[in-house]
Amino acid sequence: MDNLETNRHIALMDTTLRDGEQTQGVSFSAIEKVNIARALLQSLKVDRIEVASACVSEGEQRAVAEICNWAADEGLVDRVEILGFVDYKRSVDWITKAGGRVVNLLAKGSEKHCREQLGKNLQSHIDDISRTVEYAKENGLIVNMYLEDWSSGYRDSNDYVDGLIVGTQHLGISHYLLPDTLGLFSPKEVSEALIDMQGKFPKEVFDFHPHNDYGLATANVVAAVEAGIDNIHCTMNCLGERAGNASLAEVAVVIRDKLGFDLSIDETQITLLSRMVENFSGKWLAANTPVVGADVFTQTAGIHADGDLKGNLYVSKLSPERFDRKRKYALGKMSGKASIVNNLEELGISLSAKDQAKVLERVVALGDSKNVITAEDLPFIIADVMESREYQHVELLNCDINTGLDSGSGVSLTVAIDGEKYQGSGAGNGGFDAFMDAITKILLKNEFDMPMLKDYEVHIPRGGKTDALTECIITWQTDDQDFKTRGVDSNQVMAAVKATLRMINIKLHAESASS
Repeated sequence: MDNLETNRHIALMDTTLRDGEQTQGVSFSAIEKVNIARALLQSLKVDRIEVASACVSEGEQRAVAEICNWAADEGLVDRVEILGFVDYKRSVDWITKAGGRVVNLLAKGSEKHCREQLGKNLQSHIDDISRTVEYAKENGLIVNMYLEDWSSGYRDSNDYVDGLIVGTQHLGISHYLLPDTLGLFSPKEVSEALIDMQGKFPKEVFDFHPHNDYGLATANVVAAVEAGIDNIHCTMNCLGERAGNASLAEVAVVIRDKLGFDLSIDETQITLLSRMVENFSGKWLAANTPVVGADVFTQTAGIHADGDLKGNLYVSKLSPERFDRKRKYALGKMSGKASIVNNLEELGISLSAKDQAKVLERVVALGDSKNVITAEDLPFIIADVMESREYQHVELLNCDINTGLDSGSGVSLTVAIDGEKYQGSGAGNGGFDAFMDAITKILLKNEFDMPMLKDYEVHIPRGGKTDALTECIITWQTDDQDFKTRGVDSNQVMAAVKATLRMINIKLHAESASS
């Protein structure tokens, strides 16, 4: 794009804590809201955040007060915004009591909403807005104004929208916020409407607030920015009512890469923020979600791995390093030689071409059987293919687990460590906890440093029966890096036991190799 405005700055307003919390089933606690707000402004460095709706509850007011107090200490309070209503003193008093400095006033941007929801005409609505804005200004608030249902209002009653702005221009509105409330517009409609609005009101500052009902939110942001809009609203992980709002991650990379404009945000923090919001909201992202999904920097096809190995042929500007992530190469039935080589290099393992071919054959066979194969599985596959026991430092010979009602669990086990038998017992809150107690005590005799268990995932196939295979994936935290091991068994506890034994064998092998 031949654009003379390459230094143009696009400001992002994140509304995860307000509009995002309107997602079905999402309700952030006060401490969660505070932590997200701090991370958005200090770590990700978004330009503005919208944190709540006024008058919701006393608990919400306390959370907003904590955010505003912190922001005031950091000199950021003018970047914290709160949705208010055209209710004269009520919202303004709520916001000022919480220490807020910016109110985003929710006015009716369509004649239908004004008439049927409020029972008012344009002039009476303007009168109510004027009274509320004047009171807000008397209390030292900066006032922005949403034109709720603006896209429908512009399409169905353009004169009403124009009249609303003309009737409020004298009030000193800082930003007019234009939401595509129901996600109705296409990029062409967004472009035409915003060019028209700016042409009619060149002195006003407009924000664009898209929704994703047609899956067009990011495309509509592109249209809005190309039409001259410098302020865009979005949420982390596309949270929001119905199909959600525009995804901050998508918006950020598109504005930078496709439009060439400047942003304030630190891209290396996007994934971290995404995971935080994912955990606090309980809304889990699809693995193929652009930018932040677990699998989006994983190459599956062998031909892609081969192209990257020979010349980064399948690498684009959208690189994982930008987001403090790493590219991975999946292992399975579509793997090729390069997929194996890339993973072996990552693990620091060197094999001859002949041995690589043997490993590849086994990986493809496992993939055909619908086994999930990870890079951490490669040492075991290699050991099996090479008919070597170098990764079998620990072998489970016997494991009896007993669990009683209200009596906890106990385990008795026998293991062989480098050929020498050890017996032990343990107790705990559940079978796996008891196993960890027993194996930890045994391994202490061998001066083994047990890593911390950081995450524990259990999966069964959709529609699986009671005897279905259970997949257990455990994330372990060490001083060097986090890594995952996987176990599969029809017994959930034994799946976790197998995952743990894999971790122990990997660590013992690494220790023996370095000694």
